[in-house]
Amino acid sequence: MSADLVHLVRHGEVENPDRILYGRLPGYGLSALGHRMAQLASDSLAGRPITRLVASPLQRTRESAAPWAARFALETELDPRLIEPANRFEGGNVRRGLRNPRNWPYLVGPWRPTWGEAYVSIRARMMDAIAQAHAGTPGGEVVLVSHQLPIWMVARTVAGKPLMHDPRTRRCSLSSITTLAWDGEGFVEVDYQEPAAELLAQSIDLGAV
Repeated sequence: MSADLVHLVRHGEVENPDRILYGRLPGYGLSALGHRMAQLASDSLAGRPITRLVASPLQRTRESAAPWAARFALETELDPRLIEPANRFEGGNVRRGLRNPRNWPYLVGPWRPTWGEAYVSIRARMMDAIAQAHAGTPGGEVVLVSHQLPIWMVARTVAGKPLMHDPRTRRCSLSSITTLAWDGEGFVEVDYQEPAAELLAQSIDLGAV
């Protein structure tokens, strides 16, 4: 047997008053609003047979996994394959970084991209983590708590779309849930929802890669 569904959950809003590209930096946890978002995400699947919970090891994803752990009485497993990609501009303000001529050589290949982990690398580790979680869970549904770009790479992969994209067009809001199923030949997206939609207008979604 294997899991019936895999839910890819993005973390909630991060406390980031200086609007830094935080990437993998330590010390960036959820804001008060982010904790509310994470709670709404777990509430949205109340009553579902969630039998396994896995999260990226970063603070914001572990905190976003906490309401799921409490609701479904699960331990949170950590999987580094679900982590945010590394990025050349991590730790600074992106707009200022783009204006610095010293950084321009890193902008020559937006289709890869040349400023951080390659899209194909993100896809490979995410699909591997999903396949392992799916195959290694004997029934029920799995929740994987991750980050915007990794989840978006999965969504484009299962839809058969090119990985290169305009970051402004990503459909992966804070605390959103992208649900996959196995159709016998591969994973397909079967649902997308935004349980924290009512809070998005109040949120600041900056700092992710």
